[in-house]
Amino acid sequence: MHSPWQLAQINIARLIAPAGDPQVAGFFDELARINELADASPGFVWRLQDGNGDATAIQPTPDPLLIVNMSVWQDAESLFDFTYRTAHTEVMAQRRSWMETTRTAYQALWWIESGTLPTVEQGLSRLWMLDRFGPTAHAFTFKARFPAPNDIGPPIDMRPDPWCLGRA
Repeated sequence: MHSPWQLAQINIARLIAPAGDPQVAGFFDELARINELADASPGFVWRLQDGNGDATAIQPTPDPLLIVNMSVWQDAESLFDFTYRTAHTEVMAQRRSWMETTRTAYQALWWIESGTLPTVEQGLSRLWMLDRFGPTAHAFTFKARFPAPNDIGPPIDMRPDPWCLGRA
């Protein structure tokens, strides 16, 4: 059965140095491989891309070191599997080598109608809501996940999620 809902996600990071600097070369060296892995993963629908095939040149804020990543997945389990059960996990474990630590929300999940695509502005507003009000059906994390609209059930696992909230 085809669901009328898909899961959107945004994550942001502030690089410790500009693209081209040796301090962040490892991140940029892995980017194409990890994007290809996402594209081929079960449940993958879409990811934000610029002309180079990634989203690192998209500058949604005045901060040139802030990078944004967005994607859409068929369901939370597909995104979770890609994030934590593929080579993405090994690369993600190195993020503190390339990115500043944050005390604000840097990843948000939310449900969108199937066939629609989120905008960067929508994603940033979801991060803001999550940071200010905590997990809600409007913006949530893996650890405090909400069911798709019209699905019956309480939020799933309301423990703090250290991967998504820097202050947890």
